[in-house]
Amino acid sequence: MSKDQAAAKSYKTNKKKEEDDPGKLVKPADQLDLTETELKEEITRTLTAKNPHAPHNIAHYKFNDGAYKLTTEVNHMAVHFVLEGCLEHQDFDDSQSVTATEELTEDATGEEGEESEEEGSGDGEGEGEGVEEEEPVEEEAPNQEPKCTNQFNFIERASQSLNNQLQGRSCQTIPPPRCNYYATACPWNIYDAFMVELRKREQQKDKDSDKNKKMMLIETPSDDITQVSKSAKLLERMVNQNTYNEVSQDFKYFEDAADEFREQEGTVLPLWKFQYNKAKMMNFMYPDFFGVGLGSYDFSKQGRGMLLFYTLKNSTYPEYIFPTGSGVMSLDIHKRHSYLVAVGFYDGCVCVYNLKNKGQDPQYKSTVNNGKHTDPVWQVRWQNDNSLNFYSVSSDGRVVSWTLMKNELGFTDAMRLALDYTVSDGPEGIQDLTNASGTSFDFHPQIDDVYIVGTQEGKIHKCSKNYSSQYLRTYEAHNMAVDMVRWNPYHSKVFISCSSDWTVKIWDQDYSTPMFTFELNAPVADVVWAPYSSTVFSAVTTDGLVHVFDLVINKYQAICQQPVVNKKKSKLTHIEFNPANPVVIVGDDRGFVISLKLSPNLRKKPKGKKGRDLVEGPEAEVAKMEKLLSLLRDLDQRMSVK
Repeated sequence: MSKDQAAAKSYKTNKKKEEDDPGKLVKPADQLDLTETELKEEITRTLTAKNPHAPHNIAHYKFNDGAYKLTTEVNHMAVHFVLEGCLEHQDFDDSQSVTATEELTEDATGEEGEESEEEGSGDGEGEGEGVEEEEPVEEEAPNQEPKCTNQFNFIERASQSLNNQLQGRSCQTIPPPRCNYYATACPWNIYDAFMVELRKREQQKDKDSDKNKKMMLIETPSDDITQVSKSAKLLERMVNQNTYNEVSQDFKYFEDAADEFREQEGTVLPLWKFQYNKAKMMNFMYPDFFGVGLGSYDFSKQGRGMLLFYTLKNSTYPEYIFPTGSGVMSLDIHKRHSYLVAVGFYDGCVCVYNLKNKGQDPQYKSTVNNGKHTDPVWQVRWQNDNSLNFYSVSSDGRVVSWTLMKNELGFTDAMRLALDYTVSDGPEGIQDLTNASGTSFDFHPQIDDVYIVGTQEGKIHKCSKNYSSQYLRTYEAHNMAVDMVRWNPYHSKVFISCSSDWTVKIWDQDYSTPMFTFELNAPVADVVWAPYSSTVFSAVTTDGLVHVFDLVINKYQAICQQPVVNKKKSKLTHIEFNPANPVVIVGDDRGFVISLKLSPNLRKKPKGKKGRDLVEGPEAEVAKMEKLLSLLRDLDQRMSVK
C-alpha cells in the first residue's frame, strides 16, 4: 500500500470518527508526537522594532543639493506569519477541482478496501478458519441528495487550526429616554406654525436693525455733518495742532542735544499716543497715514475686530473706521494704490478694503468656496507695486496667491508647507506628509519669484513660485516659532528673523548658519529694517522694550534699548518705520499705538575720510553690508583653519 493510499484511508477513517463524535479532536496523520515536557516547554522569541536584515546604506538623488545622499528612514517591517483564507465559492474553478480530487481519493480507497477484504476471505476458506460475515451495505436511493454539512455556498479547504477569539470591546451607556407620541396635522396647522416662526424672525430682524442704526448714529456722523465732513476734519487737525503745539514742534524740529555727549548710544522721544476707546484690549500693525488692525491673539478671547486708519496730523480720532466680524491679524497697504488695503483675519478669511468706497464692507472677500484658510492668517503682503495680487500665509500650511478680478477674488495655492518632503511613500503610493504651520513670509526685493517663509517649528524655507511642493533651501533657524522674517531692502542676499526663543538672527542666503545672533532676554515679537540704512534695524520684545541696532557702530549690542510700556500691564506686538520721517510706530496688545522719534545718533550717517566725499545711495548701502559680511566670512575661515 502506497503513502497516498494510506493517507486517504486515514482521512476516511478520521472523517467517519468525526461524524460519529463531532466534539472529539482528531489528530492528523502527519502531526509530530511530542512528550508532555516538550508540550509544556515555553520558547521565548523577542521582537524588536528594527529589522537586522533591513538595508541601512540606501542613497537617493536630492535635486536640491544636486548629489546622492543617504536615506535616514528605512522600512523595518518584517512579515512573520501570513494566513490565506480557506473558503472558496463553489462556482469557482479552484473549488470544483478540490472537490473532484476528494471524490477520486474516496473512490480509490473504497476499491482497495474491497480487494483486501476479498483476499482475506480467500485465505480463510483455505485454512478453515472462522471469518467474520460482511455487514450489509445500505444502498443509497438514486434520487437522494448528498448530505450538505455547510448550509452556505462555500467549502472549507484543509484547515484544522483554531483561531483565537478576538477580545470583545463594548461600552454601556444610560439608555436614552423614550416616549410614544402621535398627532394628526393638516395643512392649516403647518401654515399657522410657519406664520408664528416667520413673525418671530421679523421681530428679531427689526430689533437688530434698530441696534445697528443706533451704533451708526454713535460711530458715524449724521447726514447733515457728512456734507461738511472734509472741512470738519481739516478744522479738527488745526485744533489738535494748536492744542499739542509743543509735540508738533518736537516732531519736526527737535533734536536731542545730549547725543553730542554720547559716543554710540541714542534715545527715542515719545510723541503721540493713538487710541480709540471702543477698540481697547486688542492688537496692532503699520506707518504715516498708517493702518491699525485690532484683534486678539488669545484663542479664548475671540470676538469682533476693527480696522483703523490714523494720521500724524490728528492723534485724537481715526480718519477711517471699519468694524470687522473677526479679529484682524495682519494687513498691508498697497504702495502704489494706497487706497487698497489687504487684511487677514483670525477666522481664516482675507479681504481687500477700498478706502474710496463710502461703505464699510470690503470690496473683495474670500469664502469657503474660493480658497478661505482654515486657520488664522498671520501675514498678508502685496507682491509688488504694479500688480493687483497679494499673498497670505496661515497656520493651515498654505501660502495662497490672491488676484483681484472684476467681481471676485481669485486664488491659487503657491505652496503647501510640509514638515519633510523626503519621507518614504506609504501604501498604494500615498505620501504621508504632515502640514507645517506658516507664521510669516517676505518677497525677495529683486527677484519676484523668490520668497522666504517662517514656520511654527522654527524653520525658514526659501521657496519659489515655480515649485508648489518643493523648497529651494531650508534653514534650521530657531528653537521656537519664527515670528517675523524680512529681506534687507538694499542687500539682496541678506534677511533677518526673530523668534519667541529670545533671539534675532541675520542670515546670508548662501550659508546655513546665521551671520549675526542677538540675545534680547525676552520673546521678540517683531523686527524690521530701517528704510534709510542697510545696517540699522529695530525690534520689540514682550517686556515692553524697543531695541535699535546699527551693525556699523556696534556688532554685539543695541545702541538704544528703551522701555515704552509697562511690562506688567501690556506687551509690545509690532513695530514699523516711517518711510519718510525719523519716526517709528509701535503697537501693544491693549490696542494702543505709540509714535517715537529717533534721536540723531540713531540715524547718524558715517563720516567720509579726509579729502574724500561721502558716497550715498543704494550702492553705498550694499557695499557697507557686504563689507561686514566679508569680515565675518574671513573670521569663520580663520577659526576653521585653527
